[in-house]
Amino acid sequence: MVNSNSTIECLDDAARNLLFAGARTVNNFAPTPVNDDELTQIWEMTRWAPTAANSQPMRVHFIRTDAARRRLLDHLDEGNCEKTASTPVTAILAVDSEFHEHLPRLLPIRPQIRDVFADNDALRERTGNFNAALQAGYFILAIRAAGLAAGPMAGFDPAGIDAEFFSGTSWRSILVVNIGYPGENPWFERLPRLDPAETVRWA
Repeated sequence: MVNSNSTIECLDDAARNLLFAGARTVNNFAPTPVNDDELTQIWEMTRWAPTAANSQPMRVHFIRTDAARRRLLDHLDEGNCEKTASTPVTAILAVDSEFHEHLPRLLPIRPQIRDVFADNDALRERTGNFNAALQAGYFILAIRAAGLAAGPMAGFDPAGIDAEFFSGTSWRSILVVNIGYPGENPWFERLPRLDPAETVRWA
C-alpha cells in the first residue's frame, strides 16, 4: 500500500497484524522443517536494520543439526530445553566485539572512525551491544515476515555458549531464538500491555 501523503509505502492491516498485534512468542513448534532458503531470507531482511555508523555488529549462528542442538541444550536453562529440543532451527545471536574492523568498508565517508572505536573499549562495547540488540529486534520481525514463528530466549549461559560455539572468535552471545512453525497449543494467553497513557508523552 502506498501512503498518499508521501512516496513511502506502508503496510496494510494484515501485514501489520502479522508483524505486531497478531504475533506471539511460540513455545511449542511443529516438526515441519525450515530450509536454508528461508533462513537466508530472514537474514536478507534483517541486514537492512539501521545501526550507528552503519556498524552492523550482530552475527547469527544457525543451529540445524541434532549434534549441534545437543551441544546447545547443555547451556540452556532447564525451562528452555524441551521446546528447543524439538525446534527445527535455533539461532544464536551474537555481537562481534571487533565490529569496528569493518567500518572503513561500511562507512567509507569516515574510515577513521575505526580508530575511534579501537582506542575506546567502553565505547566499542556500548555501541556494539546496543546496535546488536536493535538488529535482534529486526531479526524477530524478519522471522515473522517470512511466515515463521519466533521464540526468543534469554535463559542461557552466555559464557558456556561462547566457549562451545565461538571459541577463538570475537563473537559473544546475546540472545537465543527458536524458529519454526507453531505446533499444538503453541502459546500462553496474551499478557496485558501498558496503556499508552502510561508510556507515551507529547510535547
